[in-house]
This record gives sequence, structure tokens and C-alpha cells, in this order.
Amino acid sequence: MTTKHDITGLDDIKVLVDEFYTLVRHDELLAPIFLYRLNTYWEPHLEKMYTFWNAALFGVRGYTGNPFARHATMPVEGEHFTRWLALFNTTVDTYFEGPVAEDAKKRALIMATNFERRINGLKGQGKVTLV
Repeated sequence: MTTKHDITGLDDIKVLVDEFYTLVRHDELLAPIFLYRLNTYWEPHLEKMYTFWNAALFGVRGYTGNPFARHATMPVEGEHFTRWLALFNTTVDTYFEGPVAEDAKKRALIMATNFERRINGLKGQGKVTLV
């Protein structure tokens, strides 16, 4: 059995992102949403996620974008965020352990909670303001 280690850099982030999205692609709840949105754009999405998590966990410059804007119009409810977070945490716990791994799970929880709150706040308004 392989000993787990902490997330230490870009190579580990690639493992985390790739394995997480493998789970997402096979999940009965999340796969239809992600497959519809990303269809033939998986590689660019994965590359963007590498830079996002590298910036979030290690402060490495390179990520540009507005993550919320990409998710604001998705047909998601609380159950989707719960499943997303469960798959993310499962991936982290399967491959890593340590302070950075725990920080990744904490940041994912904050992101999921904020996105869910903001998306719920937009429902029924008839318009979406992304700024």
C-alpha cells in the first residue's frame, strides 16, 4: 500500500483534480451537468482547475477567471453541492493527508457553501448579476 503524503505542489494538484473529475464524470447526479457544460472542453477545464488549486493552496500566480460566474447559471441545488463536496473530500482523503490536504477540504467547503448561498439568492430574480 502506498503511504499518503500531503499535497506539495502542482503534480499532486493534478492527481487531485484528475481523480476528482473522474469521480464526477461517473456520478449519476453530477455527471449530466458537467458533461453538458464541458462536453468537449474537459482538457481546458482541467488545466484551469490545476491553476486554480495551485493559486488557492500555494499562492502561485496564473489563475484568471471568475469561478462563480461559471457556476451561477448551472441547474444545481443543495444536493449537488453536497455530492460535489463529498467526492472532493473522498478524493483528498484517498490520496493525501496533512495540513495542505486539510486546507484544500476547508477551501472546498467554503467555496461550495458560498456558491450555493449565492445561487439560491439569484433564483426567482429573472436576471443574473455576476460581479
